Amino acid sequence: MQAGMAVSNLASAIGVRTEDAALVAELKAGSEQAFGMLIAQYHQPLYTLIARSLQDPADAADITQEVFVKVFRSIRSFHGDSSLRTWLYRIALHEASNQRRWWSRHKRQEVTIDSSTEPDEDGQSLCLSATLADQRDSPYDHAVQAQMRERVEAALRELPEAYRNVVVLREIEGFAYEEIAEILDCNLGTVKSRLTRGRSALKILLSADGSLAAAMTAGGSTR
Repeated sequence: MQAGMAVSNLASAIGVRTEDAALVAELKAGSEQAFGMLIAQYHQPLYTLIARSLQDPADAADITQEVFVKVFRSIRSFHGDSSLRTWLYRIALHEASNQRRWWSRHKRQEVTIDSSTEPDEDGQSLCLSATLADQRDSPYDHAVQAQMRERVEAALRELPEAYRNVVVLREIEGFAYEEIAEILDCNLGTVKSRLTRGRSALKILLSADGSLAAAMTAGGSTR
């Protein structure tokens, strides 16, 4: 059974890489249609990732646009050492990091972080990935647990950048440890260490909400 699943996963991975190679080849050839397909496929997840990485999410649209401009200009330097998705996320986090540094230097006095909302009283236990999962169709507008979402989003922005990136990539985006190491250009041990510390820091920030803290503890014990 496990062998069959391994073969299936390998076949799926090969299929994704083949699709990547075909898309990259068209992008390098200057295909506008291919670039449109790339934007259609990755715009929403990259936008969501960037919005979570910025002090002011209102800047996410401009930064996302900058990411695709950079991709268009540097696609010929992509040699397939990692997956296309991993490469795109690496660029997105780099651009978000640049924006955060700019914000720290120039806008700290202009923008304040919203205070956390009161915890939800329905008693439901939701893991982080369920609370913040990207549903593509306006997830913020359609979130059932709006107050809980706002609280977790605010807490994520309180985390140090290194911890937040690992938590978001693992818990929300679902990347494997090895992929996260590629995106962040660090070793596997560093990824696991940052994830452990990031989860702990997030639990402290959310300590007023028992259901979230319990969910974080349960999630951390199985990964």
